Amino acid sequence: MANLQTKIGNLVFQNPVITASGTFGYGIEFADLVDLNRLGGIVVKGTTLAPREGNNYPRMAETPSGMLNCVGLQNKGADYFCTHIYPEIKDLRTNIIVNVSGNSPEDYAACAARIAELPGIPAIELNISCPNVHDGGMAFGVTCSGAASVVKAVRKAYDKTLIVKLSPNVTDIAEIAKAVEAEGADAVSLINTLMGMSIDIERRRPRLSIGTGGLSGPAVKPVAVRMVWQVYRAVKIPVIGLGGIMNAADAIEFFMAGACAIEIGTANFIDPTVTMKVIDGIDQWLDAHHADSLQDIIGALEA
Repeated sequence: MANLQTKIGNLVFQNPVITASGTFGYGIEFADLVDLNRLGGIVVKGTTLAPREGNNYPRMAETPSGMLNCVGLQNKGADYFCTHIYPEIKDLRTNIIVNVSGNSPEDYAACAARIAELPGIPAIELNISCPNVHDGGMAFGVTCSGAASVVKAVRKAYDKTLIVKLSPNVTDIAEIAKAVEAEGADAVSLINTLMGMSIDIERRRPRLSIGTGGLSGPAVKPVAVRMVWQVYRAVKIPVIGLGGIMNAADAIEFFMAGACAIEIGTANFIDPTVTMKVIDGIDQWLDAHHADSLQDIIGALEA
């Protein structure tokens, strides 16, 4: 067997397969289907300081080779997570990562500080695709200054591993990555969903309640691979790749583009055991290609 271990800062992952936020619940929902302790990590669903109801239904729609969603970060808030969810997941033998969201840098920092109190949570992932209430609703992650402001505020309040999830809805994702690296991000994960829309032509209405939503699934993979490759060449911090990964071959594309780990999202809805298959598939591919370690193929793209 090849060595599948990978690192993000001081945090060691037994393998590079992580579940993406919003697609795997808190992990415990999948406990009867997969061995959670075999995963490299679990990114739990988006958590905000205060509870959020999310958007009205319908908020999911299937599209060719993908899906749209506008769930709207529905969750019961950081306090509920700490008192009700954390006790159920803290003893899992994998890295539990909390996806943190907010409406202002102060909001993000307060939520991160609350999560920092939990000894069994070694990292957070900042979702900077959230709307900035102080800037007319523009997402933090679409400008260097907006992204940097969130990371700067959180870094002051949070001293564990800090991963920043980048939005693809930008003109130059490498510049955004460099901005969050400069403010103390330990790693970046990309891509978040692409903004999309689907229309019911009989009703002449959008298929989602708020009109637009985030596109995920196989359709976005080529965009995600390209952006991972660009960011890998622009920053010195680790890169986590995600977007349309359905099998081990997809994951290996991301590794060759520069990712040191990957997140699997939409595929969990299609096959709840996909993460186990990808772990095994990566191992088999490395053995078949006489690679001793995952590190042998990270950034190995010849271009």
